[in-house]
Amino acid sequence: MSSLALPEPAAGTTARGPARRRRTALIPTVTLLLGALYCLLPVVWVVVASTKSGSELFSTFTFRPGTGFAENLSDLGAYRGGVYWQWMGNSALYAGLGALLSTCVSAVSGYALAVYRFRGREALFHVLLAGVLMPPVILAVPQYLLLAQADLTDSYLSVLLPQILSPYGVYLARIYAAAAVPADVVEAGRMDGAGEWRIFTRVALPMMAPGLVTVFLFQSVAIWNNFLLPYIMLSDDEKFPITLGLYTLLEQGANTPALYTLVITGAFLAVFPLIALFLVIQRFWSLDLLSGAVKS
Repeated sequence: MSSLALPEPAAGTTARGPARRRRTALIPTVTLLLGALYCLLPVVWVVVASTKSGSELFSTFTFRPGTGFAENLSDLGAYRGGVYWQWMGNSALYAGLGALLSTCVSAVSGYALAVYRFRGREALFHVLLAGVLMPPVILAVPQYLLLAQADLTDSYLSVLLPQILSPYGVYLARIYAAAAVPADVVEAGRMDGAGEWRIFTRVALPMMAPGLVTVFLFQSVAIWNNFLLPYIMLSDDEKFPITLGLYTLLEQGANTPALYTLVITGAFLAVFPLIALFLVIQRFWSLDLLSGAVKS
């Protein structure tokens, strides 16, 4: 019985193959490390610069820690009677309440678009998708004109109301509801005599909870970091969020360089609420999609 003779690999081919693959695999790793370094370098600079006094900020090596962090904190808290903490509280109000209301609206809207069949549903969904692609700067001026007609500018509502409807939040809630809420479960609730609102609150909402946590997080971060809308809507600096308040400090720093340390320290402290929010709610992402239905 004859056998087919396979050609022997050339000397060194077997050894070069894995080595070449390892070198190829290093390319994306190095690229990711460079990208991480590019993103983290400004964060490291803010952390280090917040420890420097006004004299150390411009006279010492960029990444050499200073000795003025405690003094910077004291000066920041004493500036204009503690207005920085009022800005921080305003941001917490805008981000917390605005994200909560936005999540509720997104949950109801996304569930309705995913479960119910009605004329114009797809057209309405496409309009929402167009809203996701719309730059906020295009909407800011019309929103200001509308709220000015209602005499709501320079108020807390002028920042809160435009944030309640988030096209991206509705889009995420619709996609998640379509995947997490089986039609059979909704039909079973109807056959048991439950009303539509009861089915939504007792059956669908627990199933959608992990997705809604994501909507809440995204909207909280977006509102916390929002600068353009408060800049257009507000003139009373006691209602400013932290972003706009630090911007006013930075503008004043052009004439008073000592304020630069307050801006840097304030920017450093403004990151901690977002980190705390992420650490608190990240555990909800590990929930199973149907865990809410089991508890119900």
